[in-house]
Amino acid sequence: MTEISDGHRAQSHEIAAWILAGIALLVILGLHLVPALLAGLLVHELVHLLAPKFKIFRIHRKRRKLMAVAALATFVVLAIVLAGIGIVAFARSDAGNLPTFLKKMGEILERWRAVLPASVVENFPDDIDQLKTVLVQGLRGHTSEVEQFGAHTGRVLAHIVIGLVVGALVALREVEPGRTLGPLASALQERARRLCRAFRRVVFAQVRIASINTLLTAAYLIVALPLFGVHVPLAKTLVLVTFVTGLLPVVGNLISNTLIVFVSVSVSVSVAMSSLVFLVIIHKLEYFLNAKIVGSEINARAWEMLLAMMVMEAAFGLPGLVAAPIYYAYVKDELTSRQLI
Repeated sequence: MTEISDGHRAQSHEIAAWILAGIALLVILGLHLVPALLAGLLVHELVHLLAPKFKIFRIHRKRRKLMAVAALATFVVLAIVLAGIGIVAFARSDAGNLPTFLKKMGEILERWRAVLPASVVENFPDDIDQLKTVLVQGLRGHTSEVEQFGAHTGRVLAHIVIGLVVGALVALREVEPGRTLGPLASALQERARRLCRAFRRVVFAQVRIASINTLLTAAYLIVALPLFGVHVPLAKTLVLVTFVTGLLPVVGNLISNTLIVFVSVSVSVSVAMSSLVFLVIIHKLEYFLNAKIVGSEINARAWEMLLAMMVMEAAFGLPGLVAAPIYYAYVKDELTSRQLI
């Protein structure tokens, strides 16, 4: 494939490719296909990441290479599905069941009643039974929304599965020797490669950051505090939430920090203050990691990422927030390659 030359005047097929790529990215957001896109990109990049380690691309016979890539893609898809099932099982094992979860939430609310001003506390449920009543009434008053949420969740899961399969098929297709592409197809393929590169740079870097934050949080909640006889409710779930929200640059850490401090109050105010101090340190560490890892990958500062996420969230909601780092990295890569910034 012909690489677009830096500094040269863009040709008509290159401009057409940029327009089509931009339309495609907007359509993905408008049709709520971001989960499918991310799932497909994840499988595609994992296959390309693992294939050299198994020396698959060194296989000379076409059929054997195709079989090897197909086996690897299948393994990657199954591993992702099993990881999703494992995450759900892990979270359920910590909460146990709904009554246990409600009991813990009742204990947390009781602790907050002793800390917050009376004007705020008077709006809290008096006991666990009232908390259940409030939840049941809230669900009954929003039955249609709950049904829509269930249907939406089903569609998202279906999109993710389809995205996983498409990503595997694309990775398999790239192994086959293809025919010579025309200028527009070649330019579109280059756009796709840049998007994959943006995904790899942002997501894999953010996974490393989230993993570090999660390990430190687990060391604090599951190891350090129990050594002093302190056991924070829902500790394992909080660790899981830390990893999942940590995949969102900057704001993810704020979400997990707020939840950890909120739950820590159910133990004591001193534990909550200890958690706050610990999480402030972790928060500062994440800024350093973002600047070092993500920033170095896409040459972007934390404020750039935060601004892109804010604009995308305002325009497209949660899918825009999730896609913002990848879209921003892709656009910046395109502009940089043409020496425009």
